Amino acid sequence: MFAHYLDLSWRSFKRTPLVSSLMVIAIAIGIGITMTSLSVYHMMSMDPIPHKSAKLFHPQLRTMDEGSQLWTSDNFPLQFTYQDAMNLMNAPLPERKTASMRSGFSVHLNTAELKPFTENTRLVGKDFFAMFEREFVYGGVWTDAQEEGAAPVAIISESLNDKLFGGENSVGKSLFLDSDSFQIVGVVKEWRTHVKYYDLNNGAFNDPERLFIPFSLVAAREINNWGNTNGWKFEKSDTFKDKLQSEKFWIQFWAELPDEQAKQEYGAYLMAYMEEQQKLGRFNRKELAYKLNDVNAWMEYNKVVSEDNKILVALSFMFLAVCLANILGLLLAKFLRRAPEVGVRRALGASKRQVFYQHIVEVSMLGLFGGVLGILVAQIGLFGVRQTQDYYNNLATMDWSMLLAAPSIAIVACVVAGLYPAWLVCRTTPATYLKSQ
Repeated sequence: MFAHYLDLSWRSFKRTPLVSSLMVIAIAIGIGITMTSLSVYHMMSMDPIPHKSAKLFHPQLRTMDEGSQLWTSDNFPLQFTYQDAMNLMNAPLPERKTASMRSGFSVHLNTAELKPFTENTRLVGKDFFAMFEREFVYGGVWTDAQEEGAAPVAIISESLNDKLFGGENSVGKSLFLDSDSFQIVGVVKEWRTHVKYYDLNNGAFNDPERLFIPFSLVAAREINNWGNTNGWKFEKSDTFKDKLQSEKFWIQFWAELPDEQAKQEYGAYLMAYMEEQQKLGRFNRKELAYKLNDVNAWMEYNKVVSEDNKILVALSFMFLAVCLANILGLLLAKFLRRAPEVGVRRALGASKRQVFYQHIVEVSMLGLFGGVLGILVAQIGLFGVRQTQDYYNNLATMDWSMLLAAPSIAIVACVVAGLYPAWLVCRTTPATYLKSQ
């Protein structure tokens, strides 16, 4: 029976090609605009590491003196002071943890063939690569001894390796960061992430860094950060040592907590740590507090998806509703013109349910055609979005879920729009049209 309804629907399209084409185009435009905004929203809000996001936590410590205010709504700093980050790096738990900081260098090979270029660099602990599942093409992470000794070693990405060494195994070779020589110990695969969730303070949608060096080099070589630095009180910082010992926030910190017990144990450790620091004269406040945000909670806390994006998605669905209102009028005109034909079918034994299902199948086919065409319209829209900002290159795309969602939304929308016209035509009284014949 379903195949028969499909055949009747196709015949109906061929009898009224102009009206059917107008409805398909209207659906396609509505779906195209909707999927453009929805795809960007989907990529922004999508879990960047779904199988592990509930195990990676960014702590927050309320470390300011009593009465001090920050720019955040809950008065929790977004980053760590250097001394807190190092104390937690040297803590006995958890097993995996890493401090993190964004910086940059002029990269070159000290040869005439390759001109120096500026490269964003991330200083991390050795656990960073296992925590965030960075897969190595060549070599591996630096050793504990190299990290503790602030050795001049580096890990580069696959694309940077292609640029510097033509893609060959570069482990053991050297590159220059400014005027200092660093030995390459590993090459990691390119990081295909739509959100730089490990550092939301310095451009959530910027490309991940392609160069990594040990965090211990921060103090050893007095490396300045290229990210945000915030404070809550005036402090004299004439030297780099002053900055390391200050209460300024400029370091990110992540901990891997595999289960709820580990989370509770680490929470208890953070409270004990703050109480210990309070005895040493820091954290002059009555109530100490901390937060543990997993990846998704951290993205929500930092408002990775802004209210503007949500409003844009709502407006696009409103535009789709306007398109459906126009389609509703066309469907009413089209279906009611077929009332004599439906009357004859009813007289020959067709039930109201069969007539209703036939017309629902027809509007579903309209939705399918419009949804497929809407994908093409959305691709044009996403191309336009990508031209506005570089960081939209990874966001203004449609993954498989969005490609499947486009025709699904179109079909559901058309069925909703076609319910009333289909119900109206199936109530046709056969005797009225038999007498007229």
